Amino acid sequence: MATLIDMNSDRVRHPEKAHKPDTEVLRKPKWIRVKAPTSKGYAETRKIVKDKGLVTVCEEAACPNIGECWEKSHATFMVLGEICTRACAFCNVATGLPQAVDAYEPTKIAEAVVEMKLKHVVITSVDRDDLADGGAQHFVDVIKAIREKSPATTIEILTPDFLRKGDAPNMVIDAKPDVFNHNLETVPRLYLKIRPGARYFHSLRLLEKVKDRDPSQFTKSGLMVGLGETKEEIMQVMDDMRSAGVDFLTIGQYLQPTRKHAKLERFVTPEEFKSYETIARAKGFLMVSASPLTRSSYHADSDFAQLRAARDAQLAR
Repeated sequence: MATLIDMNSDRVRHPEKAHKPDTEVLRKPKWIRVKAPTSKGYAETRKIVKDKGLVTVCEEAACPNIGECWEKSHATFMVLGEICTRACAFCNVATGLPQAVDAYEPTKIAEAVVEMKLKHVVITSVDRDDLADGGAQHFVDVIKAIREKSPATTIEILTPDFLRKGDAPNMVIDAKPDVFNHNLETVPRLYLKIRPGARYFHSLRLLEKVKDRDPSQFTKSGLMVGLGETKEEIMQVMDDMRSAGVDFLTIGQYLQPTRKHAKLERFVTPEEFKSYETIARAKGFLMVSASPLTRSSYHADSDFAQLRAARDAQLAR
């Protein structure tokens, strides 16, 4: 489990949660446990990330798959700093006043992509409500830098919602990433509790806007389960996503970072995840990844290949 205090500094990682009562932490079932990362590949990936002074969501969000992914030289880069202006109840990323944007970050990420020989890269960010464009131009700069240094690499972005940022999303869409991902995270009923700084229908509209502006771009969105949602609510979100033209759905188990975060209500069984996958495919998603350890960028490279093949097959009918 993560901690509220950042041991590398005097900074309180989640100041807005520090005075909340502790919640009960459920014991993990056998299907959710992973081994500690110790491989040579993990160490090599970590060295590249640290040497270039980059931030990854793998570390900041305490992802359970970091050992497996980094062993294969797969890392999800988190741009625009490591401090988020939002305070979502589920998230382990630090909250507070962000630092200035690093103008050299796009180049450093592009160099890391080349050094790691990535065929597919995922770029995400913290929310930057303090910036006029929410960080949109920085996403554009990162995409451009990767295209220049590694033109064969496909690019997947996982963006914030750009709430109240006008036409900022259009800048990112027009940069033509291969996959535009924005996670709805949970069902509408739980937004005020789990994602209080966001708006469900705004996020849904963002995904729809991508398809309206550039139908060739793949769109992707993800959900966490185990927060108290019902199966019927998940199915309704699936319908909402399909109405917005979303191609790829991910569903994974919520894991509570600390006792101060949103309470984990239950562990969803592998059989239930399989049921969700079957239902989602029947609803028309081109690609579905649903399992206890599924995260937005988990197996993103191989999933993208399957996604592209699925659309090719659909167009060939």
